[in-house]
Amino acid sequence: MTPRTAAVNAPAPAPAPARKRDADAMAVTAFVLGLVGLLVMNIVLGPVAVVLGSLALWRRTSRPGRARLGIALGVADLVVLATLVSADHTWSWSLT
Repeated sequence: MTPRTAAVNAPAPAPAPARKRDADAMAVTAFVLGLVGLLVMNIVLGPVAVVLGSLALWRRTSRPGRARLGIALGVADLVVLATLVSADHTWSWSLT
């Protein structure tokens, strides 16, 4: 076996603990921002929740359910925003 084929057949290194911790933090942050975004600033918090949840999944978080929930809540934020815009023809909440 040549050194080149040995490098190809070698198992992928495990993610560093700090990187894993960062991915877990991203998953939790995506969930929290998606949840808060349902009430306020959904135009900003929704896309941020989607991006953070996707990055957490890409970095192989140990909390994939929370990352997926953050993505779903981020998409729900954008759906709420679209509903409000189509109903009120405004980008803000209106109580009147």
